[in-house]
Amino acid sequence: MAEPMDNPELTKGAEVAAPVAAAPAAPPPPAWIKTEMARHPQRPYPVDYIANLFTDFSEIHGDRAFGDDPAMTCGMARFAGEEVLVVGNLKGRTTNEKVMRKFGMPDPEGYRKALRAMRIAEKFGRPIFTFVDLAGANPGLGAEERGQGEAIARNLLEMSRLRVPTIATITGEGGSGGALALAVADRVLMLENAIYSVISPEGCASIMWKDPAKRQQAAAAMKISAADVLQLGCVDDLVPEPAGGTQADSIAAMELVQRKLAQHLAELKAMPLETMLEARYQKFRNIAQFYTTA
Repeated sequence: MAEPMDNPELTKGAEVAAPVAAAPAAPPPPAWIKTEMARHPQRPYPVDYIANLFTDFSEIHGDRAFGDDPAMTCGMARFAGEEVLVVGNLKGRTTNEKVMRKFGMPDPEGYRKALRAMRIAEKFGRPIFTFVDLAGANPGLGAEERGQGEAIARNLLEMSRLRVPTIATITGEGGSGGALALAVADRVLMLENAIYSVISPEGCASIMWKDPAKRQQAAAAMKISAADVLQLGCVDDLVPEPAGGTQADSIAAMELVQRKLAQHLAELKAMPLETMLEARYQKFRNIAQFYTTA
């Protein structure tokens, strides 16, 4: 009697299927790659641009109302020999410095200090440069109690009508109203690997999908990369970066930023004041339009 497994009728169709190989993981979307580049810990911070592109920096302290925010710096300086005002948020490199500077997220007194300095610059006819690399304004209880929303709104209003040339540069993360409060400018520049958004990808994913792990999907949906933001008309020009990003060659990155700043400052200075103010007004009135009405 034949063994059961030797019987062709019994073994017919009994072949074991080969295991199916798992599909390779999909590559992260370009927007998320840009987000990780913008957050790179070795990427130059605003203070690095201030130190390398400006000379004779004289810092202005305090908002004359509450205190001196360690997450915001501003002061008079010279750019290519010309007297200007420069403003930027401070992030810190070491753990202790990051905590002291609240990871670069300014309090309301930081925005009020910046606005006080801008008004001084306006009084003396000095162009204003701002550098932005922050995830957002400080959302802490103390900041809210001291009027964080009002401080940001006040900066938006006052920057929109400053009677001097203003140039803002998004160097890393440009997050939410905290970034916009330093970026209502005649020219808004954005580095190639920076991001500019109304909310972080993690925050968007938590709201839309109740899952912060969907941050890559959120980054792609929000159109936060430099190319997307330029296409929407939210920034005026892109600054190219060296291969590998600004952290790979900070000296070359500084030179590229300096050229763009000099170019746009020359263009703004050549414009009549009222023409410059009207162009600024029209830009922000029509920013990111998706439709028009008859």
